[in-house]
Amino acid sequence: MSLTEEQIVDKIEVGEKGIVNVRTATVIKKDDVELTRSFHRHFLVPGDSLDGQDARVSAIANAVWTDEVIASYKASQPKLEE
Repeated sequence: MSLTEEQIVDKIEVGEKGIVNVRTATVIKKDDVELTRSFHRHFLVPGDSLDGQDARVSAIANAVWTDEVIASYKASQPKLEE
């Protein structure tokens, strides 16, 4: 009997203002037969660090996040009072 756990980035979506939504599936298998699958989602906003991200996520973010998109996103955020 062999139990394995695998994490797969199975969905990458670009939303409004260049926000990248990433869904990761965690798949548990017994002898190559899937027993369970669960999901985790996270998002990245224009200008976020891409360190540690899946290569496909980084490629999409780098293609979408032009200087104009990053500047527009930052300008749309509320200003914090000091």
